[in-house]
Amino acid sequence: MHRILKFAFSAALLIAPLLMQPARAEDLAGVLAKLDAAAKDFHTTTAAFEFDTIQTDPIPDTDKLTGTAYYDRTGTHFQMAAHITSDNSHPAAKAYIFSGGVLRESDTGKESDARSYTQAGKYESYLMLGFGAGGRDLAEKWTITYLGIEKIDGVTTDRLELVAKDPAIRKNIPKVTIWLDTARAVSLKQVFDEGEGQSRICYYKNIVVNQPLPKGAFSFNK
Repeated sequence: MHRILKFAFSAALLIAPLLMQPARAEDLAGVLAKLDAAAKDFHTTTAAFEFDTIQTDPIPDTDKLTGTAYYDRTGTHFQMAAHITSDNSHPAAKAYIFSGGVLRESDTGKESDARSYTQAGKYESYLMLGFGAGGRDLAEKWTITYLGIEKIDGVTTDRLELVAKDPAIRKNIPKVTIWLDTARAVSLKQVFDEGEGQSRICYYKNIVVNQPLPKGAFSFNK
């Protein structure tokens, strides 16, 4: 009898994932459809952010940036700004602004053309992912796995694992996990696995959607 029970239990473990697959596929289709619907009405976002860069190898280390992010989508035009107010708990006043395919850094004056594959992967992941992107947009660029529902700060989110279809992007960022509020087409949390013991975690709070952005949101003289 004991052997029969063990066999039945093992069979159940094997069958369960097969039973879950259609449900997960339906869940993912539902999430992408909700994002498509929400993206149609998405225009602007303001959010407080915390960006943590975590290194586990060879020497454990964590860098933390906090500030305010602004997103604007008008048709196919997208621009974003991250105004940093704290760098590792020290006051800071610098900004990163992405507009017209170019990322500018206020503290260095550097401009990087984000239209190259390597740079596009970096900037899309850090700046654009999960804010106003529709389900079709995500499915076009990423292989998506639905990981279930999880609450963050009292908000029910859908957790997705994304693997870039473009090998050049995948080389720099092997995997991304995002927690989406599909009703507003915004991300509350993002984890970027950059390989070689390094990852970046982005948290977004106090998210305001479709309200006028402050004058100078996309200027270094905000």
